[in-house]
Amino acid sequence: MSESFFQSFILLLLVTDPFGNVPLFVSTLRQVAPERRHRVVLRECLIAFCLLLVFMLVGRPFLDALQLSEVALRIGGGVILFLIALRMVFPQPGGVFGQTHAEAIEPLIVPLAIPALAGPSALVTVLLFSSQAKMSMWLYAAVISLVAVVWLAVLLAAERLQRVLGDAVMTAFERLMGLILTAIAIEMLLAGVRAYVVSM
Repeated sequence: MSESFFQSFILLLLVTDPFGNVPLFVSTLRQVAPERRHRVVLRECLIAFCLLLVFMLVGRPFLDALQLSEVALRIGGGVILFLIALRMVFPQPGGVFGQTHAEAIEPLIVPLAIPALAGPSALVTVLLFSSQAKMSMWLYAAVISLVAVVWLAVLLAAERLQRVLGDAVMTAFERLMGLILTAIAIEMLLAGVRAYVVSM
């Protein structure tokens, strides 16, 4: 169980990529009054956390309603994670999720909570949690909670991190996380293909 917990934690942490989101948060919050920045970060993390939690809890009925199999979700999730990982390894001008500019006003939900934290890949990941059910739901909820704590710790210190480490180190760290996520995505994709071949 502890191995599944750790694997789930690492997977969701890599998918949500708080370190890679540091430049986005810094640039987006630049127009926000300094005394409100911590409140905005806390609010956006809370929104993303609630969305992931709800998506995980309704994941199984959602899949059943759409008549989606676990194999299809695993293969589709592997493809999405692989594409996200490629953008982390080979950075694009708009960032991992293609943002082209920072909002000139205080952000609400978009782009910080969605898609920076609770993006498509994160939603697919928590859907996989609910469909695989290797652990009880409260343990998966604990995984999401622990990841949210990491978000807060990293993003509340975003400006300081970027100033101390510099853009080059942050980019290198994001590429390392992208490399690990690539391996996880390929493993997920292969597992889905294996399961499909066995079911034929």
